[in-house]
Amino acid sequence: MAEKFNDLAGLPTSRRTQKILVVDDKIDTVLLLRELLTSRGYTVLSAGDADEAVFLIQAQRPDLILLDVIMPGKSGYELCRELKTDPNTRLIPIIMITGLSDRDDRIRGIEAGADDFLSKPLYPEELFARVRSLLKLKEFTDELDNAEAVLFSLALGVEARDPYTGDHCARLARYASQLGKLLNLDYDSIVALKRGGYLHDLGKVTIPDDILKKGTALSLDEWKIMQQHPGIGESICRPLKSLRQVLPIIRHHHEHWDGSGYPDGLSGKDIPLLARVLQVVDVYDALVTPRPYKAALAPQEAEEVMRIESKAGKWDQQLVDEFFSMLHSSRRAA
Repeated sequence: MAEKFNDLAGLPTSRRTQKILVVDDKIDTVLLLRELLTSRGYTVLSAGDADEAVFLIQAQRPDLILLDVIMPGKSGYELCRELKTDPNTRLIPIIMITGLSDRDDRIRGIEAGADDFLSKPLYPEELFARVRSLLKLKEFTDELDNAEAVLFSLALGVEARDPYTGDHCARLARYASQLGKLLNLDYDSIVALKRGGYLHDLGKVTIPDDILKKGTALSLDEWKIMQQHPGIGESICRPLKSLRQVLPIIRHHHEHWDGSGYPDGLSGKDIPLLARVLQVVDVYDALVTPRPYKAALAPQEAEEVMRIESKAGKWDQQLVDEFFSMLHSSRRAA
């Protein structure tokens, strides 16, 4: 958990000290920032150029970066842009330190993704205020990541209750994201598909084992209980805004193209596209995976079944075609 702050003193009060990386080739600036920031309880790392900074970022995962604009080799603008386009580092706040006051230089920093600016000469109280503000923002981001991690762990726990599913969630995340790329979906949609692969059946956490693991057909009452899991999963994930694109996947991955699915009886293109994508890969994985009540089908048999069912109106026929085209291409490549 990221550290809390004493609002009166502005001092870190948690058990974990936050790390700040100072990237500047001027030793006097580095020493000044180290002295100021360590006096407030922060751990300070330093790098003299972009390459050294990247190494430290990968090894130490700082909570905040103070980045000089002008450095030997790669500039601060270039490094900032690289960090902000990398999914692994884009949420680390970056304060750019510059002696340049020109408006165009500030605009370049904003375009590169900088979160804030400090101008030389540095004034301690301004430094502390900007650092404190962005570290609070990073704290909220970390808390969000922690909440997501709990949900993913819970989802994997649900999967572990069924010894027959194996790595079902990981396979769905991989298949769905690959199909999303084939369909030229945007980055956020592909991320949502990966997350949906793990979280789609989260609502089964409330389904009793005697229903979830039943080796024969469910009774009508048992089936009604099972059909509640998409809505329950959606409710669990709804408080996290970062999962808003995943919610339709969770709720609607059991809808059918002909309207015979659940929980809302949606049909055709009223079913959200991402839910239809995950649905196709989910059906395929279920067919080729053994269950207590059925043997696994060979991949070719599963394809035949899905093509027949899609022609009959159960699945999105275009997505089924795209999915198997993708599988055939990957097999030929292997």
